Amino acid sequence: VETGSGRAESLMGDAERLPDLSCLPDPRAVVVPGEREVHAFLYAPGDEPAPYVIFVHGGPTAHADTALDLEKAFLTSRGIGVLDVNYGGSTGYGRAYRERLRGQWGLVDVEDTVAAARWLAGSGLADPARIAVRGGSAGGWTVMAACCRSDVFAGGVSYYGVSALAPLVAHTHDFESRYVEWLVGDDPAVYASREPLGLVDGVSCPMLLLQGLDDPVVPPEQSTAFADALSERGVSCTYLAFDGESHGFRRLETRVAALAAELAFYQQLFT
Repeated sequence: VETGSGRAESLMGDAERLPDLSCLPDPRAVVVPGEREVHAFLYAPGDEPAPYVIFVHGGPTAHADTALDLEKAFLTSRGIGVLDVNYGGSTGYGRAYRERLRGQWGLVDVEDTVAAARWLAGSGLADPARIAVRGGSAGGWTVMAACCRSDVFAGGVSYYGVSALAPLVAHTHDFESRYVEWLVGDDPAVYASREPLGLVDGVSCPMLLLQGLDDPVVPPEQSTAFADALSERGVSCTYLAFDGESHGFRRLETRVAALAAELAFYQQLFT
């Protein structure tokens, strides 16, 4: 607002640009039962069993919430459900829940994501043969590791995901310089046993990898190494790289292209 003239300029998108409210999914908090409870938010596209995508947030000690997310609406309006998982280590459920991930990254996050998928398959909400998983950054790590360690997913989508730990430690910014130590420790042998690049023999489902070529946190080599390893093993893998993009896609044309590629990937998996 210019105090002199009173002229105001909107810096945020206005509600007129939102889709019809009937297109927006209604989130429902769920607790996945088991040896340890896992919290998640369910976005069902309808009442009949449907294909689903498991969303895995980054961080990894961040959390998923129910704020408006048009990417979820993009999928649910096309008949694809979403289960947004707050695996052990996520914030918002108390210290003990967050501490589950201490030293256990690559295990607890993966186990909880797989448990959520198996619960979804057994609940009657999802078609068990049509469940995919997607995530970015640390969420991409969990996606790749979950596809390495289980056979529950029809496919996986990783946005600028971490496939190896040593390069992450070398390239991470100062603020998180000791983060990996909290998450995994500092033993190279443990690194090798957790990182997706070392577990790639376990992958049997198709994968889509999306990567910014100017990413200083997770450089393109993290994705290309995993893509090459999959191709060498005869596993279907599509790798899409975007010039001028960093850690998190910001350009409209990139985000549109990435989401279109992701939808096409799901359509191929689910038909």
